[in-house]
Amino acid sequence: MEEQAKLVRSLKEDAAYGPQHDKTKEAISTLLELKKALPSTSSGSGSSSKAAKYQLKVPKGTKDWSDKDMILREQIFSTITRVFKAHGGVTLDTPVFELREILAGKYGEDSKLIYDLKDQGGELCSLRYDLTVPFARWLAMNPQVQSIKRFHIAKVYRRDQPAMTKGRMREFYQCDFDVAGTFESMVPDAEVLRITKEVLEALEIQNFTIKLNHRKILDGIFEVCGVPDDKTRTISSAVDKLDKLPWSDVRKEMIDEKGLNPAAADKIGEYVVLSGDHTLLQQLQQDARLTSSKKASEGLAEMETLFRYLKVMNVLPRIKFDLSLARGLDYYTGIIYEAVTAASAPKAMPSNKPVDKDADRSEDDSVGVGSIAAGGRYDHLVGMFTGKKQGVPCVGISIGVERVFSLLRARATAMRSNEVEVLVMAIGKTGLLEERMACCAELWEAGVKAEFVYKRKPQLRQQFEYADKSGIPVGVILGEEELAEGTVKVKLLGTGESNEGETVKRTEMASAIRKMLAEAAT
Repeated sequence: MEEQAKLVRSLKEDAAYGPQHDKTKEAISTLLELKKALPSTSSGSGSSSKAAKYQLKVPKGTKDWSDKDMILREQIFSTITRVFKAHGGVTLDTPVFELREILAGKYGEDSKLIYDLKDQGGELCSLRYDLTVPFARWLAMNPQVQSIKRFHIAKVYRRDQPAMTKGRMREFYQCDFDVAGTFESMVPDAEVLRITKEVLEALEIQNFTIKLNHRKILDGIFEVCGVPDDKTRTISSAVDKLDKLPWSDVRKEMIDEKGLNPAAADKIGEYVVLSGDHTLLQQLQQDARLTSSKKASEGLAEMETLFRYLKVMNVLPRIKFDLSLARGLDYYTGIIYEAVTAASAPKAMPSNKPVDKDADRSEDDSVGVGSIAAGGRYDHLVGMFTGKKQGVPCVGISIGVERVFSLLRARATAMRSNEVEVLVMAIGKTGLLEERMACCAELWEAGVKAEFVYKRKPQLRQQFEYADKSGIPVGVILGEEELAEGTVKVKLLGTGESNEGETVKRTEMASAIRKMLAEAAT
């Protein structure tokens, strides 16, 4: 059939007429008959034509991780885990998908971003949206656990608008630390904020700020501004967009889409523009209109206690009290917070330009990385599963790994894709393959990270080039004479040909390598 297709193409290119045109028609007819003779294809079996058109790619909002990116991500995980364990955290894992009813009604307007799975065997399931709701479900199923410091590092899934280079993805890792249990007011909250500060400083995130607010203060603002109870959560979701949109756009959404009275929206605007350090608290405590709300007064009192603890824990310099912070998720009941950097969001500008919600806006400068960590207090979430009014009080923080990665990757210096310390090489025509294998085995048993080239007779130049490309710092060079004498040559690579290395006894090879690596690191 391939030959017949070539003939048809050739005849068409000749653009012939008359008898030649008849030949073309005859050739096309033969080709069609050959195609009919092919076995029919069903969905799943594929065909050569379909295979030719098939484009290999990953789903939108996902990516493959390899080489140097994986090294950096593992370093991020290691750093975060070290801080979590230093504060007494114990690890916990939950299924990647949950019953749909477990996740339903927990995320407000963001519920539309949940990935639903097709029915398999009668259970309606969805991919987890975060790690918080599964943790609350676990607490509800294990009532004997009345207090725990738990951390969990795992993937979550959201049908969000992807911007890959900014760490905004549909499949991504979260690193969560939560404190569950009844304790002295605001004490666990202060430690969680201290943990957030320690993690971001350990990751060398520069110029970050932790924005802080309180759900009770926000609800009190809505109350004194005349927001009906049934609109509180939708108005809160609108306020939460102030880090991305100017107030004029948010006000328009409140009035046109949420149906809020313009006068109420204007009163809200007087409050949500306020931000500053802990001294803003004193200003709010003197606001007669705001303090007329019981909710707001309770929130202000708790914030006063929290600021005192944050000062003791040396977290206060990183804190910004921001009344525009709303956190759209429905389950928050107390303090809420987000860690942001200069790259978190561009300057908000009004725009009438239509946006394709499914487009990958990786290179769009109007898209920031968003918050790099976020969390808050959620005292009633466990009770939503148990049916009890009083559940297990919880407070926690979630670190967005991909967003942190996008910041660190942008300024990363030269990075190796592996951790090999030694390349075992050979000089001479024989290649000494088995001797190189034996030498590597000795180094592995001694705990040294070693490698050799998978060739029987590699040229010495090729071996040095491989070491240089891989960034391997030390070479162990084997030769016939050295092997006969029970010695090897250990050489610090990347220092020029004038450095011939050091001849050491085979039995002292591992210790000589460690000494050389230690000296090179100083």
